[in-house]
Amino acid sequence: MNKDLVAIFEYLEREKGIKREIVISAIEESLEAAAKKSVHGASNVTVKINSKSGEIDVFCEKEIVDEVEVSAQEITLEEARELDPDCELGQFIDILVTPKDFGRIAAQKARSVIAQKLRSAERDVIYEEYRHRANEIVSGTVKRFVRGANIIVDLGKVEAFLPMRGYPKTERYNVGDKLIALLLGVEDTENGGAQVVLSRSDPEFVNQLFIQEVPEISDGTVIIEKIVRDPGYRTKIAVSATDRIDPVGACVGMRGMRVKNIVRELNNEKVDIIPFSKDAVELLQNALSPIEIRKISISDEDQVISIVVDDDDFAATVGKRRSNMRLNGELIGYELEVHRMTDYNMTQAFEQNQFASSISTMEDPTLDNPLEKIEGVNQLIFEQLVAEGYGTLRSLLVATTTQLCQIPGISETTAELILKAAKKMRE
Repeated sequence: MNKDLVAIFEYLEREKGIKREIVISAIEESLEAAAKKSVHGASNVTVKINSKSGEIDVFCEKEIVDEVEVSAQEITLEEARELDPDCELGQFIDILVTPKDFGRIAAQKARSVIAQKLRSAERDVIYEEYRHRANEIVSGTVKRFVRGANIIVDLGKVEAFLPMRGYPKTERYNVGDKLIALLLGVEDTENGGAQVVLSRSDPEFVNQLFIQEVPEISDGTVIIEKIVRDPGYRTKIAVSATDRIDPVGACVGMRGMRVKNIVRELNNEKVDIIPFSKDAVELLQNALSPIEIRKISISDEDQVISIVVDDDDFAATVGKRRSNMRLNGELIGYELEVHRMTDYNMTQAFEQNQFASSISTMEDPTLDNPLEKIEGVNQLIFEQLVAEGYGTLRSLLVATTTQLCQIPGISETTAELILKAAKKMRE
């Protein structure tokens, strides 16, 4: 057991960073319980381990007396002076009482306690070294897989845990592969130890990659305002600048080298870099560029933005697995709904037909009174409407956008404005 102990001391010091004194103290404490059972009748037993040789000695404290009544606790002055010539009656002296078979007994009885103490010491080392390093990028080697696709990563002094949810489904690893990951933090384990937890799917991982790759982010000239991510497929990052520089250009780099390095590390995950705006609609348009938003409706109460795009742009706006639409919604802080222009026009036409039908049969003489003006509509356009036969509220309410657009000088946008104003006058 002596050689085994020395080997343990050296291994823990060299590989785990645990001081030899801490390990020895833990083992001595755990062995005292076994020693008290082995030395019958002893009241004060201590265990000492030689840090260099690994020798284990058991000492029993005995009182120096004239006549011994309890041999396990007392010793005569004559016997005591053979060990210490200067001792006197009434003093206490440590006597070596190591049982012959104590090595075997100690190994059997103290194994579980030693393991627990070592886990505790290792946990303290892990906490001390890694608890302040949350959100740092670390590198390691895939050591083994546990409980399915969860990965144990060798960081050198410790083994870290990369859970299956902590890396994109598109990534595959083999034992021995090198990888870098985000250090999320240190967690306690069920057996009383601690483990370093990693992630490659957290948005902060992309944030830290940009900080490493783009000096303007490190010095505060460019600010990463928000990152949203569908790990393995797409990341959107909104950036702004505190100086007169192009934040998007700074992140992309000369000939795109900066962002290419990041995309390579993300295994070709798409990365969209977007100019930030505090206005949700402007930020959404920046995110969709060059796709043009044809219609937009905002419900602040329900936190929903509904947009209409051309049919040819619908697939790109929604994206595979609807991820582009979902990520853009997260980016602007609204639930995003996307509609095709064809579907929108059909819905609008149906609703307008229903509304026009009800207005046509409505018995309300005021609807046929000549209009003098339309709030928000230019007087020249108003006169053009009257000249084309739209001089009453009823005639406007039953009209369609297409019909009004046939009048010279009236665009689709103006036609929609006219119909909206007419409906407001009806209210």
